[in-house]
Amino acid sequence: MRGALMRLRRATGLPVAFGGLVEPDSGQMRISELTGTATTALRALAVSSGNGLGGKTVALARPCSVTDYSSSRQISHEYDAAVAAEGLRSVLAVPIVVRRRVRGVLYGALRTAQPLGDRTLTSAVEAARDVEQSLVVRDEAHGLLAAAREPETASGAAWEQVREAHGALRALAPRVEDPALRAELLAVCDTLAAAPASPPMAHGVRLSPRELDVLACVAAGTTNAAAADRLGLRSETVKAYLRSAMRKLGAHTRLEAVVAARRAGLLP
Repeated sequence: MRGALMRLRRATGLPVAFGGLVEPDSGQMRISELTGTATTALRALAVSSGNGLGGKTVALARPCSVTDYSSSRQISHEYDAAVAAEGLRSVLAVPIVVRRRVRGVLYGALRTAQPLGDRTLTSAVEAARDVEQSLVVRDEAHGLLAAAREPETASGAAWEQVREAHGALRALAPRVEDPALRAELLAVCDTLAAAPASPPMAHGVRLSPRELDVLACVAAGTTNAAAADRLGLRSETVKAYLRSAMRKLGAHTRLEAVVAARRAGLLP
């Protein structure tokens, strides 16, 4: 959220940007991140659907703007005091929509009353898309974490699901910006790898995180090109990591490398 707000200000030249996510329990959008503000008037402000500019944006699930907030007849005025305390006049609000549900709002604002053009609106929408993509990754990561926390000690189809979850988690981890969530993902990967279907053999091999990422993709049956796309790497880079992992494992083929990694307790 903070990164998106900074990008919004750089792209538009707007002096103020702020935003927040909709709280699942209350259904209200709470402003949690602010940049360029001079007061704390907007911090932690809870915005209800339909109320004010942000609430209208949540209700309609589309961008909205006003040229002069306090005198606008297009919105209700429950939050005039906070907006006036910050000295804001022209304000735009863009919804953050994930799977057809509004998850939050990004705002950009001026302290003068003047129209906000299409270029400004386009930049705000692009910033919102960045947050949407991050939320999609986070949601997917939480879903995989929930599924992988208690792997079944089983064989066949059940264990293949565990292996697929492991590969998906390793591919997701580098894309997660939240360091705490990324560390949690990798910790679950380690837990899965430490509980293989058959007892691990002593091996003493150490693979780098990226070598493990590539091997996890190979174990899931992906090609080098597909692994590169999944991990955000070049195909040549994937090949280099795979060659290095094979050398460390004493393997001559991709399949041998996966089998050796599983026997060493590096993959589930």
